[in-house]
Amino acid sequence: MKKVIYTVLGIVFVLAIIGSLFMLYKKSKKKENIFDVQTPFVSNLVKKSVATGSIIPRREIAIKPQVSGIIDEIYVEPGEIISKGDLIAKVRIIPDMVALNSAESRLNKARLQLEDARLVYDRQKKVYEQGVIPDAEFQKVRIEYNSALEEVESAENNLQLIKEGITRKAGEISNTLIRSTIQGMILDVPVEVGTSVIQTNTFNEGTTIAAIADMGEMIFEGKIDETEVGKIKEGMNLELTVGAIENEKFNASLEYISPKGVEENGTVQFEIKAKVKLKENVFIRAGYSATADIVLDRRDSVMVIPEGLLKFEKDNDSSFVEVETQPQIFEKRYVKTGLSDGINIEVLSGLTMEDKIKAGKKVDEKDKKNQSQDS
Repeated sequence: MKKVIYTVLGIVFVLAIIGSLFMLYKKSKKKENIFDVQTPFVSNLVKKSVATGSIIPRREIAIKPQVSGIIDEIYVEPGEIISKGDLIAKVRIIPDMVALNSAESRLNKARLQLEDARLVYDRQKKVYEQGVIPDAEFQKVRIEYNSALEEVESAENNLQLIKEGITRKAGEISNTLIRSTIQGMILDVPVEVGTSVIQTNTFNEGTTIAAIADMGEMIFEGKIDETEVGKIKEGMNLELTVGAIENEKFNASLEYISPKGVEENGTVQFEIKAKVKLKENVFIRAGYSATADIVLDRRDSVMVIPEGLLKFEKDNDSSFVEVETQPQIFEKRYVKTGLSDGINIEVLSGLTMEDKIKAGKKVDEKDKKNQSQDS
């Protein structure tokens, strides 16, 4: 009985050793690589250059006061459409005390001179009417009297201008009433009632009371890298994507390319401008950020392959692919290529639509499972 047991155990042991050796042999045996294949296909290729920037009004102006003072009233709000000459705000003048004192002194002197000239005029007029003095002498007296009248009126107007910024003769014309110089939309009113403002002069650009723009004509203003600027030219079409407006594309026409670049973050950027073609049912606000796709070149309905399938000779940079001649047997085939969009590339010659091109290794489900277990 013991001999039988020992015999069975020996047989089991030998079979275990044989099975282990077989598994080790199977694992050590090199698997045959199986490759996927892809065929050429027809597609459209578009080579683009991308520029980032914003959409702004072509014509935007800042309204500034002609006198210094304090904002007394504001008649508009951002978003309103106004016409040229419409009232925007009213400025209350705070007179300079030195100028005010000088103007009052001038008026008092003018009145004294007028009173003296009136007495002389009245006296000489009586003598002239009696025929005692000639016409020429009386004419001089009359001119002096009229000059004194004019000086008083001028001094009064000067004093009123210093106090109120307006004269009786001016009517509605006044530096204190701020009016629009163009027709457009109020974009911003950066001041409030009671804000002190400074007039535009040689040494100061003045306080902005309102920003007005014509929203009917917008432009894209952006920057493009120096590596791409040589590929674009005026008149090219742009396709704008506005971040704030979903599912909408806007066309634009390139109008301006800066002749001088500006270094930013280690790269040279060139400014570009393009006229935006607006849509009636979409309102674009000033300052929207946008991305412009500039179409540099395109091919429609051409034979293409994924660019990753191309291989290159080290010596002469010739491009080739590996074409299947028999199942899993490939030969080198040189090809002539054209336009590339970075993903697919145009094939000009060397392939047909039926050719099968060697791609990556095919991974079966068992290998995937083993790879996932190993990871």
